[in-house]
Amino acid sequence: MNPPSPKEITEVLLDWSGGDPSALEKLVPLVEQELRQLARQYLRRRRPGHTLQTTALINEAYLRLIDYKQVRWQDRVHFFCVAAKIMRRILVDHARAHRSAKRGGGAWRVSLDEAELVTDQPAAELIALDDALTSLAAFDERKSRIVEFRFFGGMNTEEVSEAIGISARSVEREWTIAKAWLYRELKEQ
Repeated sequence: MNPPSPKEITEVLLDWSGGDPSALEKLVPLVEQELRQLARQYLRRRRPGHTLQTTALINEAYLRLIDYKQVRWQDRVHFFCVAAKIMRRILVDHARAHRSAKRGGGAWRVSLDEAELVTDQPAAELIALDDALTSLAAFDERKSRIVEFRFFGGMNTEEVSEAIGISARSVEREWTIAKAWLYRELKEQ
């Protein structure tokens, strides 16, 4: 089966924005494979044995997307930008919940040797990255969005360029600056 064309996805999104209730049912199979790939990409960066699975991340993203009834969808890129933002929120919320659970409720008893295997480091890193992105957005929203689209959205330079409305060279330049800024910010934490 051939992947859906961007035009086909855009048409369904416009129908959904126009109030067609059946458009969401048409949209899901068109974007499912790409969302699944995006979710796998996110979760691959997590520690082995994390509790959030690809299907759960996609299902939660769908549930949150359904609440976006008032969004005037522009095109496929706009949809995946919003999906990337939603998945970021889900992952960060999950990491925060995981960290708070480790401070009491449902904690496992493990020996000191086993403690290395259940480290909370990846969750802490994700939360630190989210905090750093929030700080970056406070003074440069565009650079923050570029990082979000590239890192969380898995978008390439051309897709980010189209989504934000700037040249690919500007995206690359700002991506480089944002990475350096985040590196410094995360190192200080």
